[in-house]
Amino acid sequence: QVQLVESGGGLVQPGGSLRVSCAGSGIIFSLYDIHWYRQAPGKEREWVATISRSGSTYYVESVKGRFAISRDNAKNTVYLQMNNLKAEDTAVYYCNAGTTTWGQGTQVTVSS
Repeated sequence: QVQLVESGGGLVQPGGSLRVSCAGSGIIFSLYDIHWYRQAPGKEREWVATISRSGSTYYVESVKGRFAISRDNAKNTVYLQMNNLKAEDTAVYYCNAGTTTWGQGTQVTVSS
């Protein structure tokens, strides 16, 4: 049974940094492209970033230069380092391996 567990969210001031993590079980992350999505209140879920099996990375335009996705296959974990955070980054962040399984998400709130 595939399980994804996101963690590391919290409250941070504008301009601050946060790293969220996605730990997988029942799935070998190294065999999959892994994606981060986010959903802000009242909005559709939005794709944020992808790291491919080979390590190539892709980002939505609004986070380029501020966010960095990485993976540790030995730990079966993917990370999203978020720098220079803005109020509009406030959302619940989810990871996904291209399957129908989603975790519970982790809340990121950017506010002064």
